[in-house]
Amino acid sequence: MGRPFRQYLGSLRVYACAGCGAHAADGDDIVSKAFQGRHGRAYLFSNVVNIAVGPKEDRLLITGLHTVADIHCVVCDTNLGWKYLTAYEQSQKYKEGKFILEKARVVKDGAW
Repeated sequence: MGRPFRQYLGSLRVYACAGCGAHAADGDDIVSKAFQGRHGRAYLFSNVVNIAVGPKEDRLLITGLHTVADIHCVVCDTNLGWKYLTAYEQSQKYKEGKFILEKARVVKDGAW
């Protein structure tokens, strides 16, 4: 299959996959730190890199019904969180197209 393409972020503050260290998100792209994931605290990001998006599914979350797709690291296949595809409640529409990275699945890399 070959080696997966890895994108490196030039930011001083980067979130990386806890499994392999591949860059996952720029610290400047964080929208909120007040989210809950499957394994505890989570962050909402406007953009992530080095991920593969899985199949979509409807999931009942704390904030209501959403269509989401799990995201995995392209290097080591660690499940990092999910992407919001559709929010059915008007108050949750701001999440569409954004990504959840679970705090337990990422590490801080760079100058924090």
